[in-house]
Amino acid sequence: MYESNPLINSNLVEILKSETSKGIAKKRISGSKSFVWLTRSLDLTSALLQALLVKEPKKNMEQAVQESYDATLKPWHGWISSAAFRVAIKLVPDTKTFMDLISEKDEDCDTLTEKMQILVSLLVPFLEDIHCILVSLISSFLT
Repeated sequence: MYESNPLINSNLVEILKSETSKGIAKKRISGSKSFVWLTRSLDLTSALLQALLVKEPKKNMEQAVQESYDATLKPWHGWISSAAFRVAIKLVPDTKTFMDLISEKDEDCDTLTEKMQILVSLLVPFLEDIHCILVSLISSFLT
């Protein structure tokens, strides 16, 4: 989209506006639809980090993933995606394994938790801005 007209499509918001005005934002393949799903996946990530690392660091990983999924992606998934999720959640590692996987070598839990809190503190306002943009441009995706 950018390459087709760099002056008009100079940034993501302009691309979303262009797709919306042309009526292609809701097409199966569009930048708008991709951006909405990317945002939803970041919403899931944010919810999971908040549930697991910020609010309740000792929470069961599978429960944290389930609650995050229910609050973010489930409303947008059909039965096939929901069924795939029910299978995939069985592969979620326990909390300690997850923490070991995302931490640096020899990093303690407190340092990792602090880094995750910083990430969440940056991600949440960013996602709020993205939601405002989506609501103003392509709100039909969000309902």
